[in-house]
Parts: sequence; structure tokens; C-alpha cells
Amino acid sequence: MKKSIVLLLVITMLMQGVLFAAGVQEKETAPVKKTVINFPTAATTGAVYPLGSAMANLWNTKLDNVRASAQASAGGIANLNMIADGEAQLGVAVTSIMYESFNGIGAFEGRPNPNLRVMIGLYANPNQVVVTQNSGIDSLADLSGKRFASGAPGSTTEVETSLHLKTSGVNYPDGLRVQYVGFTEAIDLMRNKQLDGAWIMAGIPNAAVTEMLSTAGGKLLSLDMDLIKKLQKAYPWYGAYTIPANTYPGQTTDVLTSAIKITVCTDARVDADVVYDMTKTFWENFEELKATQAPLKQVNPKEAVKDLAGLPLHEGAARYYKEIGLL
Repeated sequence: MKKSIVLLLVITMLMQGVLFAAGVQEKETAPVKKTVINFPTAATTGAVYPLGSAMANLWNTKLDNVRASAQASAGGIANLNMIADGEAQLGVAVTSIMYESFNGIGAFEGRPNPNLRVMIGLYANPNQVVVTQNSGIDSLADLSGKRFASGAPGSTTEVETSLHLKTSGVNYPDGLRVQYVGFTEAIDLMRNKQLDGAWIMAGIPNAAVTEMLSTAGGKLLSLDMDLIKKLQKAYPWYGAYTIPANTYPGQTTDVLTSAIKITVCTDARVDADVVYDMTKTFWENFEELKATQAPLKQVNPKEAVKDLAGLPLHEGAARYYKEIGLL
């Protein structure tokens, strides 16, 4: 009898041990909670959407706690509206409209988003002013009275033309013979000697600038640093930018200009550890991404937190940048 009781106790203890072990195993293999990251980028025809898709794929591959989905969108303003409304956790936008969204001005008048944060500073979108070599134009002030293509009405390029020329003291648009046309039309007009110059805002090298310099007798105009500082005081999203010599045919010297940075932005309410993980993973795999994503060839990792218009970094991103010595 006693032997039976002892045997029964032993069996019971063994069963409890097995059940406990099974419970531990169950706990260890429970799925990690994933944070859903909706990531609107830009139109599918440009370079930003494929970049966003590659970044989302990287995070999904490398991180167990993230489920990211890149989406096509109408662009920066739409992305910022989605972030403000809680419909997106990341987005792509330039610092100029981010500044407006954060402060509730411009296109976001009366709708400030104090939760907007920078996660990754990518590359600068520079202004490029092309004038013909025989036009006698050596500064923005010399554009007065000239035939000039300022960009399509309401375009970013036309806005950039307006801000720069007015800050330079040029009476825009009345003080010029303005042609409200885009890059392609400007090339033909310059070739036909119907245009003295054109404003282009795009990454380098740009095909339209190449055409103007190689087939239309064009040259790049440098901006004065005092003008850039004046712009920065009024519009803090601007940064100084150097177009290196030999970027374009016949360009033998560096050209100084202004630029606006494009970023991956996020919401302050996104978990700091998740943002830290995504930021760290992006930069630790940057070279691999750059091999297939053309826009990243313009990115200098050491300038990831520069020229951000005074906008705050997300605390998770800031933690990583402090670790690597950028803050």
C-alpha cells in the first residue's frame, strides 16, 4: 500500500514538472507584439516610393517587433496630414512643410501638430539657377528685366524662385519677363535663345541642368552666403549646399546654393524603443540599401541631424544619434 502511495506521489510530481516545463516553453515561444507602421511616401512614378518600400522591407526582415507597410501617396502634405490624424506612423516630407505643420502655418494654418518629429534626415534638395553665359547675369540681382523661367504656377520651383528673388531685392514677378514653364520647356526656350535663365529645384545631377549646360550655353549661378543666411533667418528650413565641381559638363568650380532637406518623419506617440530600433537598423544597413536605392547616394550619414529647421527629433531616434556621437 505504502509503495503504491509513494509511486503515485512520484508520478504526480513528474507530471507537474512536465506541465511546468511546457508552460515555460509556451511562454518562450509566444509571438512578439508587433507595432504596425503605416508609411506613406510619394507617387509610384518617383524614386521616393521604391525607397520607402525598401526601408519597410528592411525593417520587416530585421525586426521582430515591427510590421511596416510603405504606401504610395500624394506627397509630403498628404503624409503630414495622415501623421497628424493618426493614420500613419511614418512619412516622407521636406523640412519646409514639416515646419509649417509643426507650427500650424502656411498649408496647415490653424492645425499645428506638436507631436511631429524627425526620425531620419535624408538628403538635401538643392536649388539650381541656370543662366546663359552671354546673358551678363552673375548674381540674382542681375535677373531684373531678364527673361526667366520660374517654374509652373504654384509649383515648389516657382515658390522657391519667389522667395529667393524677393529676399535678394528683386521685384518678382513684375521686375522680370517671367515664363511660367517647367524644366523641359525651359530647355527648348534657352536653346532657341528665348530665355536668359531658369530655376530648377532637384537632386544632383539633374538631367535638365545637364542639357542646359551642354546644349544651350548655360552656366550655374552661385548664391551669396549672406543671402542664404538671410533666407535662413526668415525661413529656418534652408541650409547651405555645395554642388561639387564637375557635377555637370563644363562646371569646373564648386557652386554654392541653398537646399531643403527631405526626411523620414514620425509621431512623438510612436514607442521610443520601436523608433530606436528602426533608426538603428536603417543606418546599420545603409550601405546595403544604397546599393539599390539611387536617392541614398546623395545621403551623408554624418549629416543626418543637420539642417532640420529646428524641428525636434523623436526621443528614440535621438537616443541612437547620441550613441553614435552625432548629438
